[in-house]
Amino acid sequence: MRVNTLKRAAVAFALALPGAAIATAVAAPAAHADGCYTWKRTLSQGSSGSDVRQLQIRVGGWAGYRDIVRVDGIYGPETAAAVRRFQSAYGLRADGVAGPQTFAKIYDLQDDDCTPKHFSYAELDNGCGKGGWSGGPLSANATRENAIRTMWKLEALRRSLGDKPVSVSSGFRSIACNSQVGGASDSQHLYGNAADLSGSASLCQLARTARNHGFSGIYGPGYPDHDDHVHVDSRRENNSDNSRNTTSWSAPDCGVGAGSD
Repeated sequence: MRVNTLKRAAVAFALALPGAAIATAVAAPAAHADGCYTWKRTLSQGSSGSDVRQLQIRVGGWAGYRDIVRVDGIYGPETAAAVRRFQSAYGLRADGVAGPQTFAKIYDLQDDDCTPKHFSYAELDNGCGKGGWSGGPLSANATRENAIRTMWKLEALRRSLGDKPVSVSSGFRSIACNSQVGGASDSQHLYGNAADLSGSASLCQLARTARNHGFSGIYGPGYPDHDDHVHVDSRRENNSDNSRNTTSWSAPDCGVGAGSD
């Protein structure tokens, strides 16, 4: 049970008591709606701010075929479209406006450390068994932020697979770890932007479905050394100047496009 749920239960219990106990409960600060982040207003096209950015992180996996959701704090058409897909996926009114029902579903999906409920920091930070978020090209904080965006995309992918479990065999790697396992020198694993996947869905299902969930790098069956897992990454968002806008998908045995464009 989450901390915020316990707080609400405690306040409700205190309100049922007489006299001084009621005064104590009223004087206590109000419980937050969620232990990670609480939205204070309805958001729609034209909104901007840090609360929009927090929303974009959580709907980034609903970008649509070959697209991404930019985490820029500006609620534009691509954010609205992603919100509509999120709403539709969870049986909500798909109007592209993020209000109480949309936020309630996000609260239900996320843990108090801001990770989605089916993925964890431990899964994305295997570090060759050593743990920690340092040792890559970015700061530990920036790498960790990339990892949480990756996890929310994986949560969307899992939902689109019918909530079939998705397992991460490799996430963030330090430079030393990446060298140890023979990773590419410019691997997206170094940035916290990548995950190697397997699960109860077939590898080809994973590779095909990932095309709709904000991943600009996908490699799977038929690509060298990828017949036992599917690699997904967010390389398009890792370009600091945002000018390359590249995708690279190759899972030939699954009919997922070869090469880059």
